[in-house]
Amino acid sequence: MKRLLVHLLALLALVWSGPALADVQIHFHSFNGSVLFGRYPHTFIVLEGELESTGETVNENYGFSARKVTPAILSGPVEHMVLAESEKNVKKTNRHFTITITDAQYHRIIKEVRAWQNAPGKYYDLEKRNCIHFVGEMAKILGLKVDYPKKMLRRPKKWLNHVAAMNPQLGASAIK
Repeated sequence: MKRLLVHLLALLALVWSGPALADVQIHFHSFNGSVLFGRYPHTFIVLEGELESTGETVNENYGFSARKVTPAILSGPVEHMVLAESEKNVKKTNRHFTITITDAQYHRIIKEVRAWQNAPGKYYDLEKRNCIHFVGEMAKILGLKVDYPKKMLRRPKKWLNHVAAMNPQLGASAIK
């Protein structure tokens, strides 16, 4: 019996002293923006943490935008780009909610980011494929309920508050 207890204690010590489980978190952000100061309202995702399978550090962010902001945006699809915000700009934005994701979900998110980035032709459309739709697709990958009320298509902060309200399991409070 004593020998069994020693083995159990050794096994327990090994489990407790093992490496901490790695994880990646995805944060959903909005930028208030101002037409007068050249930055329109915007939404994007931030991925940070460590992949469990490789220990690789993750620190990246992605948003979707028109390549050039011109009046052409108002009349239909225009050239697009996936962009990253500077760390300084990320700190000035609204973090609405955070979800811890698996390595598989991380890789699925990156695959979707690349699909939007590499879509042929003019893929940005203010009404049908803007930053809100991009972030919405990332949220859907994670099983969140998402919709796109027309009155919110140009109001990322209000839209992310709406998504948070549709998904009470997130425990997110509305950002004013």
